[in-house]
Amino acid sequence: MEQFLNILKRNSLLLALLVVMILFEITIRATGHGSMFSPANFTNIISQNSYVIILAVGMLFCIIGCGNVDLSVGSIVALVGAIAGVMMVNWETNIYLAIATCLLVGILIGAWQGFWIAYVRIPAFIVTLAGMMLFRGMALLVLDGLTISPFPPEYLRYFTSFVPRARADAFAVTTVVTAILCVGYLAYVLYDRVKKTKKGYQVDDMSTFVITTVIVEAALIGSGMLLANNKGIPVILILLTIIVMAYSFYANNTVGGRRLYALGGNEKAAKLSGVNTNRILFMTYVNMGFLSAVAALVCVARFNSAAPTAGNGYELDAIGACFIGGASAYGGVGTVGGAVIGAIFMGVLNNGMSILGIDANWQRTVKGLVLLLAVVIDVLSKKRVK
Repeated sequence: MEQFLNILKRNSLLLALLVVMILFEITIRATGHGSMFSPANFTNIISQNSYVIILAVGMLFCIIGCGNVDLSVGSIVALVGAIAGVMMVNWETNIYLAIATCLLVGILIGAWQGFWIAYVRIPAFIVTLAGMMLFRGMALLVLDGLTISPFPPEYLRYFTSFVPRARADAFAVTTVVTAILCVGYLAYVLYDRVKKTKKGYQVDDMSTFVITTVIVEAALIGSGMLLANNKGIPVILILLTIIVMAYSFYANNTVGGRRLYALGGNEKAAKLSGVNTNRILFMTYVNMGFLSAVAALVCVARFNSAAPTAGNGYELDAIGACFIGGASAYGGVGTVGGAVIGAIFMGVLNNGMSILGIDANWQRTVKGLVLLLAVVIDVLSKKRVK
């Protein structure tokens, strides 16, 4: 029983997410609005919240490394989206050249902000607040206050299509991919556990390991079946998987990732240990600019338009996802997986309240209260874990 309670405490965020999803499902069905777990709505949740996951991964690195946030990401999304719209729609530029240009602009914006933060040591709050106003104004200038649409179909295909393209093959292909993922995940966790045991590292007890593995496998199977019964695997889901896996590997298995955590834990100690803290801090904001550009390309494809008001509030969703996912406001603590779960939590809230037709003002109120409550519960539960 004690082990079981500790498992529940360590996974309090997942339990909270599960409870919220069940409550929404009951309410939605009771009011005759359909189902949150319908195949079409499940795919819609992925599409709606792709930008939150991308931005949350970048924001997490800013929080881990220095306990700071980037308030300008929503404005960067608007500016990069505006540039993409002008190049692809107005100028009819080659889409690959336009994508490369947009990514380069995001990197340059990140370098601009990173220089002032890392080398001039202007507080990140001030620099990114100035960037929020600056880049929003530039987006308005680029678009001249107008919305540009539609985007070329060959560009939309890279972000809004499905694998396989033929809907008749969707069920078979998605089922096979799901089975491969399940077997691959099981093989990985078993190999990782055996390797750590041989090296004398501490691992979870067998009951915790089995329960966790079963939950993940069940989630994979359930998600795969929902996608199989709709149109197949969204291309954007493949992109999200690549980003999450790449950044998780970097954070957990590379020297750069360990140095990032060391910087957030104690910058002076990290510097005395030979870590180039200024460079790491600079690259953290360069990375944030790059991921903001990726999020912008995803957003303009989803809406099939570039608008000067795009990205409003995106920074708040990304910051909320990180803190709900267990990141520390003081830096040095947080995981990519936690940020993804936090982003899904925010996405479920947005989707559930939208289906129920709740007013946007009430949605903001509820999201603010849930953010505070989730963080409080997570902090208190971790204090009691043995």
